[in-house]
Amino acid sequence: MNRSPQNHTDILQDRYGLKTASYLSAGAADLPYDISERLRAARAQAVAARRIAKVQPARVGATSSMGGGTLAWGSDEGFSLWSQIGSVLPLIALVVGLLAINSLQTDKLVQELAEVDSALLTDELPPDAFSDPGFVQFLKTTL
Repeated sequence: MNRSPQNHTDILQDRYGLKTASYLSAGAADLPYDISERLRAARAQAVAARRIAKVQPARVGATSSMGGGTLAWGSDEGFSLWSQIGSVLPLIALVVGLLAINSLQTDKLVQELAEVDSALLTDELPPDAFSDPGFVQFLKTTL
């Protein structure tokens, strides 16, 4: 049997799966025939998918379109310091752009509030206008 040893998490997952399957099988005897057949088919599909997932190894790198070799993140081939900086540069540009937009929006809001405050202070309104519930609506319609 030429099989690689399983790690501890795989063993725990297998034990959990067996225990869950035994609980489900104990309750399956009371189910109608059509439901038990659907469950059996689903179980067979799940087991087949699990076997396929275990057999296929995970790919670490991506082959180039020219067929010249493999580009792996962990190796030094094809990834110099400049290419690593170039891959981080768009992220930095995005963050700087978002900070600039936030600053501009905040400045715009402050400017709008200053305009309202200056309109209130320079306008000749009676003091009762500030306590009027429709005063905010009046300001919105006149500005």
